Amino acid sequence: MLRRIGLGLPAALLLGVLALHNSPARAQPAPIADGIVGTWILVSVSSQQADGTRGEPFGPNPKGVVMFSSDGHFSLFQSRAELPRLAANDRTRATPEEALVVVRDSIAYYGTYAVDEANRSTSISLVGSSYANLLGGPAQRRIITLLTATELHFTNPRTPSGMTLQTVWQRAPARQ
Repeated sequence: MLRRIGLGLPAALLLGVLALHNSPARAQPAPIADGIVGTWILVSVSSQQADGTRGEPFGPNPKGVVMFSSDGHFSLFQSRAELPRLAANDRTRATPEEALVVVRDSIAYYGTYAVDEANRSTSISLVGSSYANLLGGPAQRRIITLLTATELHFTNPRTPSGMTLQTVWQRAPARQ
């Protein structure tokens, strides 16, 4: 025999409020300004040229780190998985071939950043770079396409060479 269980009006209202409160449609993403702070390890970088050609500018297993401080500073380094060791063991005496590979296969820069929560983006202003041509220009925009406690994805919509970059980062584990 089945019994019908009835809920009183207060209990029904409470269940309705809880259902709305926990609804995914109501969920708001965490503020970028808070979530981005910390150290992130590079997972991948993919590129797309204006003609649609796709690539991996730092190869299939790139290395890198980006750090965002709570006071608006950042630092980034990216490279291929392996950069050549210099034969002279002195960076000031690299051969032209060694120097070409290092310059082509790595980049580092640092500066300040500001967050635009409404457009889910950051604006970065460079202070220093291993590629000096990036300096002195307008702030660069990075569009945050995913931000969780452990993952950060952003797009650089236009590099100086005209490509779009999609970069995936994983939060660095705390040191023990």
